[in-house]
Amino acid sequence: MSVTVSTLPNGLRVATDTMKTVETVSLGMWIGVGTRHERAAENGVSHLLEHMAFKGTARRTAGDIASEIEAVGGFLNAYTAREVTAYYAKVLKEDAGLAVDILADILTGSVFDPEELERERTVILQEIGQAQDFPEDVAFDLFQETAFPDQAMGRSILGRPEVVRSLPREAVAGWMGERYRAPAMVLAAAGNIAHGTLLGLAERHFADLPTAPAPVPEAARYAGGEVRESRDLEQTHLLLGYEGPSFGDIGFYPAQLFSTLYGGGMSSRLFQEVREKRGLVYSIYSFASSAADTGLVGVYAGTARENAEEVLDIVHGQLDDLADHGPDEDELGRARAQLRASLLMARESTSSRCEQLAQQLLVHNRPIPPEELTARVEAVSAVEVMGIAARYVRSPPSLVVLGP
Repeated sequence: MSVTVSTLPNGLRVATDTMKTVETVSLGMWIGVGTRHERAAENGVSHLLEHMAFKGTARRTAGDIASEIEAVGGFLNAYTAREVTAYYAKVLKEDAGLAVDILADILTGSVFDPEELERERTVILQEIGQAQDFPEDVAFDLFQETAFPDQAMGRSILGRPEVVRSLPREAVAGWMGERYRAPAMVLAAAGNIAHGTLLGLAERHFADLPTAPAPVPEAARYAGGEVRESRDLEQTHLLLGYEGPSFGDIGFYPAQLFSTLYGGGMSSRLFQEVREKRGLVYSIYSFASSAADTGLVGVYAGTARENAEEVLDIVHGQLDDLADHGPDEDELGRARAQLRASLLMARESTSSRCEQLAQQLLVHNRPIPPEELTARVEAVSAVEVMGIAARYVRSPPSLVVLGP
């Protein structure tokens, strides 16, 4: 394995996945802080901070940040999720030092200019409005809230408009100071860069990060339930799901196999039964997402109003069949091949390898060799998939129906 990991005295982990045959480097800072760490009155602060980090530092204006990275042909971006916020770049190998310098500048030197903050509030309100124009996005937000009501795990990543409008500058700046702490952060790189080079850059730019552990979020409490929201749409959007395994749960890999053969591809049960054989939908798929202490497994479908009941009947029927009889060896083999190929194909991308490395360190506190990942996939049995299906049959469901 080409991965090396070091830890600075302040607790920051520095990790490289060296690929000498490429000309680029993907690198970034992954922070174990996201929406589920927010209180209701500050919902959206993680996302607003992620935007504001690019809006000027003591050394660079927002225009300087964009022009400097693009002057070397690189790109810089970020995202916010429920348990992580990431700032990342991709550059030619000789420009790795510049990329780390810019990342350090926005993560330690942002000024949170009041005028920029007001402009960015408006940008995020437009982003929230745009998401409302996409029924699938609305349905997934409602699904998350239905599964985890009245808690941070169920709230929108973008935030509530009234909170985004009212968050004071001090709250946004304070979120970075309070939550962006070295023990909860990983500086990762994949590509043509030596570990010693990245470690030296980290020691130069990030040695003064706060050293106290980041606050622990409240435990997730899955509840389930049903939400029906009437909208003037062409289709009815359905989301049906259950509490799934966490990252560390013994059922994690069986759940991934279950989701793949249930509705994860064109050969999956739901795609074949609902779309190919009956023509009831254009889009139907299953998903399995995990978090530190919980997860979600479910099915999304968009269909005509008059077909909604039939689609749900098939979704339930296929779940019952898997719980009662399990998958046959052919479909289990296809699902294993899909997951194995997905894991190995991702290794051809510096960006994917960088993100995977950072996430593994945040979740598991160690890099996981690809051979171990594929071995775990190959080891999943039909009986384990059958057990996962049976687990969901017995679980309280979360159902969202959005449409006419």
